[in-house]
Amino acid sequence: MTTVPFTKGHGTQNDFVLVPDLDGTRPLTRDAVRLLADRRLGVGGDGVIRVVATVHAEEPDVRDQAAEAPWFMDYHNADGSAAEMCGNGSRVFAAYLRREGLVEDGAFRIATRGGVKAMTVAGEHYAVDLGPWRVVDPQGARERGFDSTVRSRGGIELPALRLNVGNPHTVVILPPEIDLEGVDLTEPPAVSPHPDRGTNVEFVRPIGPGHIAMRVYERGVGETRSCGTGAAAAALATRWWDAESDDNTDWAVDVPGGRVSVRAIPGGHVELAGPAVLVADGTITLPD
Repeated sequence: MTTVPFTKGHGTQNDFVLVPDLDGTRPLTRDAVRLLADRRLGVGGDGVIRVVATVHAEEPDVRDQAAEAPWFMDYHNADGSAAEMCGNGSRVFAAYLRREGLVEDGAFRIATRGGVKAMTVAGEHYAVDLGPWRVVDPQGARERGFDSTVRSRGGIELPALRLNVGNPHTVVILPPEIDLEGVDLTEPPAVSPHPDRGTNVEFVRPIGPGHIAMRVYERGVGETRSCGTGAAAAALATRWWDAESDDNTDWAVDVPGGRVSVRAIPGGHVELAGPAVLVADGTITLPD
């Protein structure tokens, strides 16, 4: 049995367990991640973030980022699977680094499996450059207006757009006759064609210019109260479909856990901004 420290934090109620392993001597097993994320047997969270110096990362592609970003956000979904990165998690990770004095205030970079991400901090407001984004099948999307379909449990098949925002997303804009709150997300939505590595799925209700509401089913987790990269994908998909949308529009994205903001920035990148809160510290005993 091994006792490890942890910190619990959230970004718009998308919650995470952070485990410091600064010298890279305590990699987390899949079972350990599942226990930490379990809301009855462990601490509870949508994901687990191991805080480790980039030079000690297991993956060579991550270690190559060490010159730009000294700290690696080793992110895992609640089911134990590793993920490229997490938008809300990156803000919580940044808040932890800042509290622990591991970074200088203002602006710094973090390493992720999805590449280096630039963070900026103003008070308790955290913004992350998620990097370049793209529509997965732009030709198909232009020809038909969409490139895949999604069916939620008990729902009808709806057109969708697949985007990559450092991780995969499939976005559905709901027609007026379907209530956002009525979408059943107790099971994974059926996506066709289904991406090889899975996908997060966003259901979106336009509210007004530059303003949408969203619910999300995250791969490896289920429905969560918020998803940062999902909010970015939802805003970008809405902009793609809306001929009257200004490319420079800043988007307010309402999620069950609060509100985040999204904006396209130069270089074909997209920025996500919002709060990050560290709520508790403790220790937990993990089986060897």
